[in-house]
Amino acid sequence: MAESNPNMLRNVRIVLWVLVLIVGVASTAFFLLAPPKSPIGNFPENFSIPRTDGTPFTKADLVGTPTLMYFGYTFCPDVCPTTLAEMIQWRKALDLTPDQLKYVFITVDPERDTPEALAEYAAAFGDIITLRGDEAQTETMKKAYGVVAEKYDDPGASDYLVNHTASVFMIDKNGNFVGTISYGEATNAAMGKIEALMNRG
Repeated sequence: MAESNPNMLRNVRIVLWVLVLIVGVASTAFFLLAPPKSPIGNFPENFSIPRTDGTPFTKADLVGTPTLMYFGYTFCPDVCPTTLAEMIQWRKALDLTPDQLKYVFITVDPERDTPEALAEYAAAFGDIITLRGDEAQTETMKKAYGVVAEKYDDPGASDYLVNHTASVFMIDKNGNFVGTISYGEATNAAMGKIEALMNRG
């Protein structure tokens, strides 16, 4: 029987480790870059979810003003703060006020995101409505918009992280979902979508 070639075995090990790395990166990218799960509906009828000030937020609150809605969490190390900062810049660049374009942030991590923490977090970015439901309410909202969120342990983090859909959901002034802005989408493309949203009848 021929002896195994040490170089060949080493190369096989390298290929296997590269494949493991690719699978890990791909699983994370699935949440961040892939579009939301289909089908996407709208804010559920006769449903309410608490704002962080305790008052209820319902579908009626989406009527009358175009809205950008985002699902995230305050412990998010990069994607959420980057997206919220971009959203504030989009509104500023288009010379729109919060009364003209509403922003809504829904936590996918109500276990850690207290109302106080959410309110403080949003205040660091600008005028954003923050919503925090219980587990059932959170699941209802995720399902309505095809959002995926999954806890995972990162050896380099002090606590668990949450992989989640990172798209921004666009809702017209009639309260209807009309499309998404993808994570990392070019600024000009994102603002073009927002301008089209503002011009919808």
